[in-house]
Amino acid sequence: MALGASHRLQDGVVAVETMTRFALAVLALASGVYTYLGVRSLLDGSPAAVFFAAIIYAASVSVAIYAFWSYMARFYPHVTGAAARGAMIGVMALGCVMIIAMSSWLNAAALAGSAALEQHLAETVQDYTADLDQAHQNALAAQSLLPDIQRTSERFSRLAEDERQSGALTGTTGSGSVVQLLSQMSSQLNELETGITASRERVTTLFDQGRSHLETMRTLVSAPGAVAPRSDEFSAEVVALSGVITSLQQTSIAPSVKRAAEDLSLGFIAPVADGQAADLADRQDQVMQTIRASVSAQSQVLSQAADDILAREPVAERRFVPLSSAEAVLRYAADFIPAWAGAISIDLLPAVLVFILTIVHGAIRRQDERLPFAQRITAAELLEALEVQRALGRQGISVEQALQTTETEDERARADSNITSLDISAKAPRKGPPA
Repeated sequence: MALGASHRLQDGVVAVETMTRFALAVLALASGVYTYLGVRSLLDGSPAAVFFAAIIYAASVSVAIYAFWSYMARFYPHVTGAAARGAMIGVMALGCVMIIAMSSWLNAAALAGSAALEQHLAETVQDYTADLDQAHQNALAAQSLLPDIQRTSERFSRLAEDERQSGALTGTTGSGSVVQLLSQMSSQLNELETGITASRERVTTLFDQGRSHLETMRTLVSAPGAVAPRSDEFSAEVVALSGVITSLQQTSIAPSVKRAAEDLSLGFIAPVADGQAADLADRQDQVMQTIRASVSAQSQVLSQAADDILAREPVAERRFVPLSSAEAVLRYAADFIPAWAGAISIDLLPAVLVFILTIVHGAIRRQDERLPFAQRITAAELLEALEVQRALGRQGISVEQALQTTETEDERARADSNITSLDISAKAPRKGPPA
């Protein structure tokens, strides 16, 4: 039964030998085709030069893969020693690494290169969207000061009107120095309010331009067709959007608010009290001192608010780097694991065939070792034994006598070896204790 199983395994190995070669050839050819598609995207030059260079590289890869796995399938299953088999495994591992380095990543580029480039463009859109939003928020941050400025301006204007109508501050009606000072402060705050309002329109216009560029970029990412022309148009949109973001950062009104806030306090010029009566002049001086303190406090509040806006982190400068399909596949490898698995499997699938042959040949050897010698002897060995028997018969020596003579010679040789060992031991100087 064991002999039949061994013969069936041997017949199976012979039967699949042609299929094994065919499979290796097809896999090597497939790897070469995808390698050609991947390497073509990396080369620059004339179309003819790129074509021939890619063809030569792909053909070299196909031949190398076919030769390597053919050698492994031919020799590895028949290596039985532990050291030799370990060396063969090391060679196989080195060959697999080299195949991945020269072919698999290019296969992955051919399988998923376009998708990886589109993902690169999509992530770039997300980054620039965040930059545009941050620049827009920084530019509009000064708008949060507008209600406080309006409220302070209205308060000064209302106090001036109350002083003019009813003398609410000095007790004397009319447009004196107090009314002039309050009107002056209200006018300065109104100018600051007008500047902030005007900047809002400019910021809105720039933000709308930025969103338009982003919309065009998103369209290019998902548009059908080859990705290379879309990538070129995408780069042009990125340049335009970068200019918009830079303009937004320069449009911020916060520095102007800080300067205006400092001018309220440092540039405060109180008019001379114009009251004809000494008592009225004193009251005017007291009110103007109060106004000075109020203006100083308001100036500190606005200046601190402007400092907080200016302390915001500016938008970092970003540079768009176009990638080739192979570079994109490497950068976003974690997102294209199925493509990588397929690319590597095409190149390393023959290793499975090699291990199958190794297991089968190992089973054949184990089954042959358990067979009797009569079943393990080959036809050539049988013919050689018969020839020896005929030669002995011609000399008048039987097989039994020849075996006895051989055994006697073996015993004599062993005895001579033992005697030689004893003589060497006797002649060797003996070491004893010192006299």
